Amino acid sequence: MPTAIIADDEDLQRNDLQRMLALAWPELQIVASCEDGSDALDAIARLRPDIAFLDIRMPGASGLEVAGASGGACRIVFTTAYNSHALAAFDLGAIDYLLKPVTSARLDQAIARLRARDAGSADLLNAMAALDLRLRAAAPVERIRWINATSGNTIKIFPVDEILFFESDTRYTRIVSAVDEGIIRKPLKELQLGLDPDQFWQIHRGTVVAVRAIARARRDELGAMTVELRNHPEQLKVSQTYAWRFRSEVLFR
Repeated sequence: MPTAIIADDEDLQRNDLQRMLALAWPELQIVASCEDGSDALDAIARLRPDIAFLDIRMPGASGLEVAGASGGACRIVFTTAYNSHALAAFDLGAIDYLLKPVTSARLDQAIARLRARDAGSADLLNAMAALDLRLRAAAPVERIRWINATSGNTIKIFPVDEILFFESDTRYTRIVSAVDEGIIRKPLKELQLGLDPDQFWQIHRGTVVAVRAIARARRDELGAMTVELRNHPEQLKVSQTYAWRFRSEVLFR
């Protein structure tokens, strides 16, 4: 039986897609339902599914990042409310790119393409590669420009381009710049939706760091990785889930 994971940070969207797949492709076994990119990366590594249905905008790692990090370990179908990433999706070898809300008819087409890949149908695969090139119009993404955070009885304003990293527990997120820090009552998962994933990388379940702030990444003798920052003494732990971000030898000293 073919196996698949579903990754989407919206519970309703994951459940709806799983229900639709159960009706349209009863033989397909859903082996994991993931609510963020880090969970999806872990599921792909552990479970080796045949297919991954990935939302593009997710906390932890975007669907595009998950697809890139998986290195072709499974076939990818993107599901997203945004039409601005179609070309990038197909550059990563995606089988299909489904715009939300996903209709039964479009899902049937995606399933046909997945089955065609198994059958080696070149004609259908070539048609898939040309599909949706009309989706070039980029939907604007609203990014956070500054954040108001508290420090004791003081409210401080942090421009996002001055923030070095975010560190979060279950209730609070710590915001750190080169000269100051503060706390907000907003989970990291929600905060990430307004951050540019090219400028801010998640390196641990509770840590997001500005790429420009990274000086180097180091491994110790046991293989554990830490990130050293420019203009700040703290060292940040990197989980194995996100170690792939630092494959470039330029970052190791």
